[in-house]
Order: sequence, then structure tokens, then C-alpha cells
Amino acid sequence: MKSEHVPPDITEACSQKSYVPVQLGLGIDTGGTQTRWALATARQEIIASGTAEGLSALQMNSRDGKAAFQQIFGGLSATARIHGELRTVKAGITGFGGDANVLLLMLAKIFDLPEQHISVGNDIEIAYLDIFSPGSGYLIYAGTGSIAAYIDPDGQLHRAGGRGYLLDDGGSGFWIAREALRHVWRIEDEQPGYWKQSPLARNLFHMIGAHDWNSSKEFVYHRSRGDIGKLALAVAAAAQQDQVAADILWRAGQELARLGMSMCARYGNKPVVLSGRVQELHPMIVESLRKHLPSEVSLRQSTCQAHFSAARLAAKHLHTL
Repeated sequence: MKSEHVPPDITEACSQKSYVPVQLGLGIDTGGTQTRWALATARQEIIASGTAEGLSALQMNSRDGKAAFQQIFGGLSATARIHGELRTVKAGITGFGGDANVLLLMLAKIFDLPEQHISVGNDIEIAYLDIFSPGSGYLIYAGTGSIAAYIDPDGQLHRAGGRGYLLDDGGSGFWIAREALRHVWRIEDEQPGYWKQSPLARNLFHMIGAHDWNSSKEFVYHRSRGDIGKLALAVAAAAQQDQVAADILWRAGQELARLGMSMCARYGNKPVVLSGRVQELHPMIVESLRKHLPSEVSLRQSTCQAHFSAARLAAKHLHTL
């Protein structure tokens, strides 16, 4: 688990022999590829942050998934208490569907806190509030998965996409990887050994570790969504030499534009912000997104710091305890 300290002063000394630990709020933003966390004081100052392995609320449906939550969040609990007195937690968890009871019970036990000191929601809500005030725009978030979000002036969350990798997640890292692998193996059906001539296939197989079907099958059906999503890096790396790779990235931008257009159709034209790691893969994705949005809709990119936003929201709760 990686940790970064900012700044070093994390306790308020009362004397040389005793001190009062700083009360802290912990913000957590989980994604399929990575979990990010931050700690904030009651003054909403971020004093530490770091990363851990990715998580999804869907993992709560299996014993191994629950064990992963226990391990990663248990590590966060221990890390947080190095810096001060942990009092509140705000967690945004990808795949969260609104039934917080099981998660709340688990987190209360892991963090040794009353349930009312813990808030659990969808990661997209935290990401939105990190960028927009309610009612002011649309967030398109594309990482391992993809979704568009709008929080109206009354605080109600509205969404487009975010249906998961089995149904959609168009334009996401997982979608890009899946489209690329589908193409490569269809060509192999027709022309066995063609992968040697394909920069896209060579890049993919290099990341997978072998070029045979059993290795690809093992990777796709037994590795995490986040691991599969990382294969999008291989697609982006091939885009200059491989037209198929370039076409996939262009279509990814078109898929993300569809999410923004869905929001515009429902609630009117508003500024759009693209966030998430997909935007870092290749400029072609953002170029395509821009082209497929109406010219009157503004688009900008943002590096979302949702874990900082979550930590500050947790810190606000410190004043109510």
C-alpha cells in the first residue's frame, strides 16, 4: 500500500510528555484498477494520501471479494491511525448500487467506528462533487468502466451508462481492451499466425505474456477487470502503426460522447468534463469525443481528485460529532 505524506505535522503537542491526536476524516475512492485514499483534518487540510489495489462493490458477492475488502480496508484503517485519531469515513465505491447495510456493517467493524460515522456511496457522486457544484454540468468518467453523471440542484444523482462490463461500459479501458482482443482473435480464426504482422496483437500478447489462445483465455476469464482494462495501454501504444487500434480509440471517444449527449437530451446543454485515466491513453480519444459533441457544448479535461473530495466531506462531519 503506497502512502504519501502532506505535510508532516500530524499531531498537536500539548506538552513534551503528552499530546492530543489530530481528529481525522478518511476519504476513499475505489475503482476497478486502483483505490485511492486521503486523510483530512477538521480544517479540511489534506495531510496524507496514497493508493491500494482496486475494488468493486460487486466483489461483495463472493467470499474472496469480501476478503479483499477486509484486507485493503484493514490496511487503510491501520495506516490512518498512524497519522491521528480516525473519526469519520466517506467511501465512494465503484459498482455500489444503494444497499449500504452490508458494507456499513463491514466497514464499521474494520474501522472500529459507529455506523453513523461512516458514509458509503457511489464513487461517481464523489467525483462529480470534486468538479462541479450541483446543477452546473455533466461529468463523463472513463477508467476501467465508463459513466456520465449529473447531480441536479436538489442533490439528486442522474446517470447514463455505468452498466458494467457485461452490458456496456462503452469507451472505457475494459471496452477498449475487449474490442482489441475480439478483433485479434477473429483475425486469428481466419489467418492463424497473423498476429506476427499486427502491432496491436504483438502489444497485447506482450502484456498478456504469450500469444496462444489458452493464455489469452486465462487472462480474460481469471484476471480482474482492472487487469484487463490495463490492456488498453497496449492498444494506445499501437495506434500510430495499426489502423485497427486507431479505429478502436476513435470509437471509444464516440462512445463517451454518447454518454454526454444522453445527458444533454435529458437536461439541456451544459458544460461537459471528461475525467478518468482513459483520457490519458491517447489524444485521439478526446479529439473524437469533442467531434461527436455539439459545438455549443463546452468540453474540458480534468484530473479528478475524488479521494481528496471524499476526505474533505468526511472532515466536515467531524464538526457534527
